[in-house]
Amino acid sequence: MKQSKKLLSLALALTMGLSLATPAMAADETKTETGKIVILHTNDVHCGIDQAVKENEETGEKTVTNIGYAGVAAYKAEMEAQYGEGNVTLVDAGDAIQGGPIGTLTKGAAIVEIMNEVGYDLAIPGNHEFDYGMDNFLSLAKDTAKYPYICANFTDLKGNAVFDAYKVVTYGEVKVAYVGIDTPETFAKSTPTFFQDGEGNYIYGFQQGNEGKDLYECVQKAVDAAKKDGADYVVAMGHLGDNGSTEEWKAQSVIANTTGIDVFIDGHSHEEIEKTAANKDGKDVVWAQTGTKLANIGKIVIDTETKEITHELVSGYDKQDEAVAAFVKEKNDAFEAELKKVVATSEVELTVNGADGKRAIRNGETNLGDLCADAYLTMLEADVAIVNGGGIRANIAAGEVTYEDIINVHPFGNEGCLVETKGQNILDALEMASRLYPEECGGFLQVAGLTYTINASIPSSVVLSDEGEFVKVDGDYRVTDVMVAGEPLDLEKTYTVASHNYMLKDGGDGLVMFKTSNLLKDSVMIDNAILINYIVEALEGKVTEAQYGASQGRILFVPADVAVDAWYYNVVKETLATGLMQGTDKGFEALTDVTVASVLQTLYNAQGKPDATDAEVWYTDAVNWATKNELVKEFTEDAAATRGEVKDILDAYCAMLNVTPESPLMKGNENGDLMLDKTLTRSEFAQILVNLSQLPMPLAD
Repeated sequence: MKQSKKLLSLALALTMGLSLATPAMAADETKTETGKIVILHTNDVHCGIDQAVKENEETGEKTVTNIGYAGVAAYKAEMEAQYGEGNVTLVDAGDAIQGGPIGTLTKGAAIVEIMNEVGYDLAIPGNHEFDYGMDNFLSLAKDTAKYPYICANFTDLKGNAVFDAYKVVTYGEVKVAYVGIDTPETFAKSTPTFFQDGEGNYIYGFQQGNEGKDLYECVQKAVDAAKKDGADYVVAMGHLGDNGSTEEWKAQSVIANTTGIDVFIDGHSHEEIEKTAANKDGKDVVWAQTGTKLANIGKIVIDTETKEITHELVSGYDKQDEAVAAFVKEKNDAFEAELKKVVATSEVELTVNGADGKRAIRNGETNLGDLCADAYLTMLEADVAIVNGGGIRANIAAGEVTYEDIINVHPFGNEGCLVETKGQNILDALEMASRLYPEECGGFLQVAGLTYTINASIPSSVVLSDEGEFVKVDGDYRVTDVMVAGEPLDLEKTYTVASHNYMLKDGGDGLVMFKTSNLLKDSVMIDNAILINYIVEALEGKVTEAQYGASQGRILFVPADVAVDAWYYNVVKETLATGLMQGTDKGFEALTDVTVASVLQTLYNAQGKPDATDAEVWYTDAVNWATKNELVKEFTEDAAATRGEVKDILDAYCAMLNVTPESPLMKGNENGDLMLDKTLTRSEFAQILVNLSQLPMPLAD
């Protein structure tokens, strides 16, 4: 819930008036005057250390899209000036040290040093804090960081917390307890072997058992202990997330199964959240998350007099702390020459996003996903290659490609491996990775050497261990039609699979089915070097539009509203696979009437969209083309098409192309009646398109 600007202005005016009327005083005395505690929070910075500015091409107006650490420091100083230094606390909810070149090249040390300079007061580990190894992170947390890390549920096997479960901060006469929580997904979403001994036994845990109950109990215990220590308010700092996170470990699930938490600062899912959620007693808890890469700074204000808690996301903040900016520049300059080295060029943008500009790498196929998978397939000489979408982190713009660009794509420093494994393990891996579709999943697989279909109408029956690892499939597979090199996957046949140590050796993203496979090549090359070498050697230093101008259709997604036992299932699959028709934002809508504009647009697309313009209405070009070629006499408005209208359009279309169908494109009922006055469903039109595609004429570009 956003704080009212009017109320905020009034509070500031009162504060300024009191400041003028009183002499300088200690921080806790300033608190007495304002009566407010300010908590600034960040999450999932992922090495987004610099300010980023976007300029409007038309107006020239500049907007800060990423505030940067110097901006965080400046904003903290501003809040301290307004509310009193002792009343402002800056915290981070995890995943700060990984995600960019500077994190990779220093194993997170440079980021922790910058956070020291900014003046962070508290932090919790996210799953990616462990990506450079357990010893590395514990050293950073205990020796390098000048701020404490807290986490109630990161424990040894005896249940002893590795860090303090909570920390109580005193603001004058008011005490606020900060309780740390990290997602049990960390097992699968960092490197599982980092939490194990040399024999593969887990020696660390995240209270992951009992379908979430162990986590809730652990958090409740920490909250109760903090209350017993005199805490007036409890602020949970969680790295749990919402969209794409395991249901029982989501922030909202923890809130709903505990009491005593007043504020839940969240991270992990890279969302901008300004909500409340009900706890076990039905009390609303402020729930906040800032997105990622310092797109926002979270600001929570606790009014100790009215007991009101407000929250806002501060975006577009453009001020910079000069000392921190200089410190960040010093860190960046140390790696500038190496990072800016040009290694290749690309004719197209290589992206993690879909056509709508939103991230798609974790629940869809993208051209960058195809490129990365091809790199593993080619450089490790495998039958099949798999790459987790969560391991592909950034776009590569068209033009020159630098070392920095490549590291941004693969910042984890994983190493390429090759195993021999049965086809059954490949099928299980695809099923495991697709279990959350259409929701995002960091373990969603980009592939090379194979194609497959995901049937969203089939509920996932994947069984997981308490650590989030694959156990078995206890029902129908939603992944079907797996083809390797054009041949159906043989579950008993042995194939070579290329990926990296995280996926094949360490059981990353829960893919433990490969851990016992025969290891043919062990950690032969770092992941970004595999990608660089593929582009430089196999592609001769140039990524072309012909190769990677779009994703290559390796994964077919059948919407949830198309059941596998429906008469039109295979028809829909074919039209989706060949591009004859696409789904809508509601699914495929197979039983919805097709409209005249949709019919014309489909045929227009088949002819390569001649004389296309930038018309505002999506079907304008198609209607103009159809009218010009006499497929329709007149078009006044888009409406459901009758079977007679579609027949006339198809007859005119075939005449335009001088093609005569050997058999009718449209079938009648059992009596041969074409029912020309009836409407036509999308599934029936899909069948007509399949019939039309059998004719010797171009139907798909």
